Amino acid sequence: MSDKRFSFSVPSIATGMRDVWREGYGLSDLRMDVMAGLTIGTVAVPLSMALAIATGVPPQYGLYTAIVAGAIIALTGGARFNVSGPTAAFVVILFPIVQQYGLGGLLIASMMAGVILVVLGLSRMGRLIEFVPYPVVLGFTAGIAVVIATLQVPDFLGLQVGQMGEHFIDNVGQIFLALSTIAPLEVTIGAFTLAVMLLWPRLKLPIPAPMIGLVVGAIAAYGVNRWLGGGGEVAVETISSRFTWEAGGETGRGIPPIAPSFMAPWTLPGPDGEPLVLSFALIRELIGPAFAIAMLGAIESLLCAVIADGLTKTKHDPNAELIGQGLGNIVAPLFGGITATAAIARTATSIRSGARSPIAAVVHSGVVLLTVVALAGLLGLVPMASLAALLFIIAWNMSEARRFVFTLRTAPLNDVAILVTCFGLTVIFDMVLAVAVGIGLAAALFIRRMALLTHTDRIDNKEKADRGGGRFSDDVAVYDINGPLFFGVAEKALTSLRTIDSRVRTIVIDMSDVPSIDGTAIVALQALIEEMQHEEVSLILVGLPSRMIVKLRRAGIRKTAEKLTYCSNLLHAKAVAERWQQKRLASDGQVEKT
Repeated sequence: MSDKRFSFSVPSIATGMRDVWREGYGLSDLRMDVMAGLTIGTVAVPLSMALAIATGVPPQYGLYTAIVAGAIIALTGGARFNVSGPTAAFVVILFPIVQQYGLGGLLIASMMAGVILVVLGLSRMGRLIEFVPYPVVLGFTAGIAVVIATLQVPDFLGLQVGQMGEHFIDNVGQIFLALSTIAPLEVTIGAFTLAVMLLWPRLKLPIPAPMIGLVVGAIAAYGVNRWLGGGGEVAVETISSRFTWEAGGETGRGIPPIAPSFMAPWTLPGPDGEPLVLSFALIRELIGPAFAIAMLGAIESLLCAVIADGLTKTKHDPNAELIGQGLGNIVAPLFGGITATAAIARTATSIRSGARSPIAAVVHSGVVLLTVVALAGLLGLVPMASLAALLFIIAWNMSEARRFVFTLRTAPLNDVAILVTCFGLTVIFDMVLAVAVGIGLAAALFIRRMALLTHTDRIDNKEKADRGGGRFSDDVAVYDINGPLFFGVAEKALTSLRTIDSRVRTIVIDMSDVPSIDGTAIVALQALIEEMQHEEVSLILVGLPSRMIVKLRRAGIRKTAEKLTYCSNLLHAKAVAERWQQKRLASDGQVEKT
C-alpha cells in the first residue's frame, strides 16, 4: 500500500508588516509613517463621526472603530498601505440593521461578519474579487452614494422629520412632506461648510479640507447658537445638542472623553432601547446581514488593496488581508466599534502623504484616540449640517459620476444593462440584492457569449489533408469541436453528431480546441457514446490533453475495443479507423462464409 500524505497550508497573517521588516525599516521610514498617520488621523476623525451618525449610531462608535479596528487590521492584514475604519459603502447595509436590531444587534452582526471573513481568508478565497464584474461594482457604489446623500438631506436642511426608515422611497416621501420645515440657519451653516470644503483644496495647503470645513462650521454654529439660541434651545443643531452619553456612572452630552473600553455587544440596547437578549433566534436572524457585511467588506478591502498596489507598485496578500479584516471586526465590537473595512480615500491619502508601512495606519488610530480623550468637548460643537455637507462630498466622490456616465455612453449594451440594474436595485431595494442579481446577470450573459463561441463543424477531406490527417474513407466522419464544453453549450455542440450518414461506421471528433469540459458535458458525451454504440458506430476522440482524459476515465468513459479510443492527432486516428474497418470487413467476410 502506497503512503499518501496530505498537507494543508494555513494562510499567513500580518504579511504586510512582515514584508516591510524583510525589506528593511529605518528611522526615515518611521518618520514618513508618523507624518502620514497624522494626516490621515485628522481626516479620519470627522469622517468616522459622520459615518457613524449616517449609520444611525452616536458618533463615538465610529471613532472607536477607527481606533481599534484600524490598528488591528493594519498589524494583522496582508496589505501594506490599507487604512481601515468605518466607510460610506456600509451605510446602506448598517442603517437597516440598526433600525431592526439596535446598536447591540449591529455589533453582534459585525462580529459574525468578522468570523466569516476569517473563514474566507483561511479558505483562500481572496481572489474572488477578480470575479466581480466592474459594472456591478460601479452600479452598487453609485447607488450607495445616492442613498447616503438622500439620508443627509434632513440634517443639511434642518427638516423636522420622524425616524428615517429602511426603504429609499419611503424616506424620499418623508423628506418631501417635511420640506415646509426648512431651517434657514441650518441650510446656511451647511452651505457655508460645503463651500469651504470644496474651495479649500485649491489653496494646496497641507491641512485636510474636511477638518477645515468642520472647524469653520463649528465656529459659525457656536456664534449663531450663542447669539440666537436661548432658553435651552439651539438655533443650529450640533453633536452635543443631539447626542448624550453615559459611562461609569457619569453622563454628558456629545462625545464621551474616554478611551474605548470593553463592552459586551449583547448587553447594549436593541431597537426598543432595552438590552438585547442573546439567543439562537437572534443569531439566525443576523446571519443574512452578517453575510452581506462580510461580502461587501471583502470586496471593498481587496479592491482598496488592488488600487494601493497600483499606486505603489507593491503586491498584497488577499487571503491574509481577509483574515486581518476579520480579526478587526471580531475585536472592535467588543470595544464599541462598528463594522470596519479598508477605506479607499484614506488609503490613497496615506500613500500620497508618504506612508511606507502599516505603521502609518497604526499612528492614524493613535491620533483618533488622542482626539477622543483630549478634544471630545470641541468635537461636540460640530454642527449636524456640517457633517451632512461632508457626507455629500463623500457621496459625490463615491458615485464616480463621470465614470458612470462614460460607461453608459461607451460600454457594450450588456454591461450597461448590468450597471443600470445594480444601480436601480441598490437605490430602491438594497445592495445585497443588487450584487446578487448583478453577478447572476453578468454570469448569464457571459455563458451566452461563451455558448456562441463553441461550435461543431464537419471536416471535409481537403481540410483533413490540410490538418495532416490524410484522406479518410467514406465510412468515417470527422467533426471538429471548438470552444469549451460546459452546461450552457454541451447539448448544442454534441447534437449535430447524431445526424450522421447511414454509411458512416466511425466518427472521429477532433477536440484539440476544447480547453475544458464540465460534468454536464461529460453526461452528454456519455449519452452520445451509448447512442453510437447502439447504432454500432465507433468513436475516436482526438487531441484531448491527459488531464481531460483522466477526467473522462473517472466518469467511466474508457477505451473499448473497436468502439471507443483516444488518439493524439488525426493521423493516428486515421490509422485506427482503417484498422477497425479492416477488422469489420474481415468479420463480415467470416459471417458470409458461415
